[in-house]
Amino acid sequence: MLLKYFYDPKLAHASYLVGCQKTGEAIVVDPGRDIDQYLETAQREGVRLTAVAETHIHADYVSGARELADRVGAKLYVSDEGPAEWKYEYADQYDTQLLKDGDTFQIGNIRFAVLHTPGHTPESISFLLTDLGGGATEPMGIFTGDFVFVGSIGRPDLLEEAAGIMGSAKAGAHQLYHSAERFKGLPDYLQVWPAHGAGSACGKGLGAIPSSTVGYEKRFNPALQFDDETAFVKYILSDQPEAPKYFAVMKRVNKEGPGIIGDTGLPDYLDPARIGEYSPQATLLDLTPSAEFAQAHVPGTVNIPLSMLSGWAGWLIDYSKPVYLITETADLSEAVRVLQKIGIDTQLQGAFRRSEVIAKELATESYAVVSAEDIAARIESCEVKLIDVRSDSEWNASHIPQAEHRFLGHLPEHLAEIERSKPVVVQCQSSARSAIAASILQAAGIEVINLAGGFQAWQAAGLPATISVENGVTCSPGSIKACSLEKL
Repeated sequence: MLLKYFYDPKLAHASYLVGCQKTGEAIVVDPGRDIDQYLETAQREGVRLTAVAETHIHADYVSGARELADRVGAKLYVSDEGPAEWKYEYADQYDTQLLKDGDTFQIGNIRFAVLHTPGHTPESISFLLTDLGGGATEPMGIFTGDFVFVGSIGRPDLLEEAAGIMGSAKAGAHQLYHSAERFKGLPDYLQVWPAHGAGSACGKGLGAIPSSTVGYEKRFNPALQFDDETAFVKYILSDQPEAPKYFAVMKRVNKEGPGIIGDTGLPDYLDPARIGEYSPQATLLDLTPSAEFAQAHVPGTVNIPLSMLSGWAGWLIDYSKPVYLITETADLSEAVRVLQKIGIDTQLQGAFRRSEVIAKELATESYAVVSAEDIAARIESCEVKLIDVRSDSEWNASHIPQAEHRFLGHLPEHLAEIERSKPVVVQCQSSARSAIAASILQAAGIEVINLAGGFQAWQAAGLPATISVENGVTCSPGSIKACSLEKL
């Protein structure tokens, strides 16, 4: 038997190629949209990709299942569990086997047994793998998808938080408890192969190692230590990371069937002299490093550096608008690949070379980047408005007393609420996320200043910040007039 592990660190997504060397057949479990990696590996290993299996309809990336079915004729093995509204709508276009709890199928001499493990999503299934060709009569491991992770378990609230299906979070939490109890009844020796690692928003506290065992997770996974259903539900619904709003888009795309990429080329480079024709109805997305963008950029552009694109494009780009990129040729292919993974590909209408934009003197706008020491007095005297764009957990741990909290991922939705009578200073932990926020605010007509070095620099300068305590907050070091003892 052949087992190959693939990991996309930008999406914290794991997928697997399983091959039977005796028959030369192979299957991919939970594939990403970049299918060339699987095809290249199959060719190198001397097997042919004949099948694709999915544990559920994914919400955090565009699945490559349909692409593989279309490109190489791979048979689809997908869930037929859950309510009617969460069925694969494109399944009847391909050779497909719909799976229920207790079903089995084989790829060569490798047997997959289906377990219905709802909770993260109603249709979620897991696959027990048995290597019949190797003489095994019992399973070796289990592909858990987004059900059980290393050190964690899949969150049950995404349908409610991201897709707006009210009441589904609590119902899913109860389902998840019973699925977890079923998991705990499996043999300790089984290997656990999840679909995500550390950094994924599909759960809280995911581990950074690629695999585990049932026995280890039963002993050390916090979510598997509960014998009381009510206590488990309370635990699993608390302290989950922010649910990226693009997750709702991904659920719909993967349910309906993603568009086929095929041999689609890169978007054409356009004449930068015409850039103003596109900007009013479109998103102009500049992938330049933020330090360069701050010095010179086209008015109205949003800046997400290429290195941060996978983490923030889904949050901040309007999927209903055309998108034009500002980037150099060397980075265009990577940018398109990243955007394809999160479904921002049909919106791509063209690109502009930044060097040409600069040469034609179209980058006429800039914003200030100011040190903590230089801006502190203006913040205290209320000459400027301070906005902290960090996550809830970062804010709750400690923040600058005068700051207003506006999480970056939701900033575009609340632009109308931001005071415009004075300059706005934006701040995150290091100034990377606040640079993105600065571009969004400036594109909306707000005068902005980015706090250099962010909250880290503020603390390093010994400037006042709130510190969480059991019953509220305190100020340290020093004092500042806007500091309060109200609860965070």
